[in-house]
Amino acid sequence: MVTAAVAFCAAFAPPSGATAQQPTAINRGVVELETSGAAGISVRIAEDLASMVDDGATRRVIPVVGKGSLQNLVDLKYLRGIDLAILQTDVVDYAKEQQLLPGLDASFTYIARLYNEEFHLLAGPDIKTIADLAHRKVNFDLRGSGTAITASRLFDLLKVPVTVVNDNQEIALDKLRRGEIAALAFVAGKPAPLFTRLKGDDGLHFVAVSFNPTAMGAYAPARLTAADYPGFVPQARSVDTIAVGSVLAVAELRQLPERYKNVANFVDVFFTGFQSLLAPGHHPKWQEVNLAAEFPGWRRYAPAEQWLQRNIQVANAPKPDELKKIFGLFIDERRQATGSPAMTQQDKDVVFQQFQSWQKSKTQ
Repeated sequence: MVTAAVAFCAAFAPPSGATAQQPTAINRGVVELETSGAAGISVRIAEDLASMVDDGATRRVIPVVGKGSLQNLVDLKYLRGIDLAILQTDVVDYAKEQQLLPGLDASFTYIARLYNEEFHLLAGPDIKTIADLAHRKVNFDLRGSGTAITASRLFDLLKVPVTVVNDNQEIALDKLRRGEIAALAFVAGKPAPLFTRLKGDDGLHFVAVSFNPTAMGAYAPARLTAADYPGFVPQARSVDTIAVGSVLAVAELRQLPERYKNVANFVDVFFTGFQSLLAPGHHPKWQEVNLAAEFPGWRRYAPAEQWLQRNIQVANAPKPDELKKIFGLFIDERRQATGSPAMTQQDKDVVFQQFQSWQKSKTQ
């Protein structure tokens, strides 16, 4: 009986030396990226990056769901193991204004400005304009979240006093349906998962937010359309709102050479493979990203800056849709110049696909 037990254990024991090597192998090339909550899109963005970067042996991105953009900023400075974080740019401004982190601009660098995130203001049927929310209950998400900071700044700018509620978004949506609050605010890249299943049959709707360029320097004008939320936003009635930028920030890693090298490797794969993130199957917000765009006031992470200097033509290359449009114009002009009949869009698409195949063969 003992002999059988020994044989069983021997058969299923790890190979000699595997136990000692396993922790090293598992931690090789790991980069921890902190995102905001699952109701927004930064988790999906991190998943896209993880899928692209992970090679199963030498590189790996581990998304970490944080408590919001302000906490992400604090975690990036103090929490052990966090290498990167996705931050709202107005939250960075807020932290500087409030002097929450001494030496903030010198504490971090950035890899790239990312996409804009739209301000969604969802309200019940009795709310027609943002002014109707005066002295009513409005959910600002959890304290310290990016939404809480943006919403607080926005309502102050618009001089609309409200009673702030700080529930997570799923709870707030349920309260809104029951009439316990008048509206909920949420900063998230469209289409935000929280709203994609809404149909408007319970009277809920997005409320317009006017953009004032003089007062809202940190924000940009934006619009929510039926293409973003089919069946919820009426086809011919888009909703004006504002948007806030986001940035992929890096912790201070210069005294941590292994983690610094891991993030440098991440940058190389991310930038080199960026065009693949524009393909179907990835979040549409990647279409907004320009790797060369700058984040004023912050230094770019040195390996990212060096990559851009070496590959500026690649970084500024037109996106697939833009390239396809340019290609179509070229075909039209050439055929017109030679007196040839116009080419149908279907034929243009075929020739463009042939051009892409040829282009790809030249770079292999």
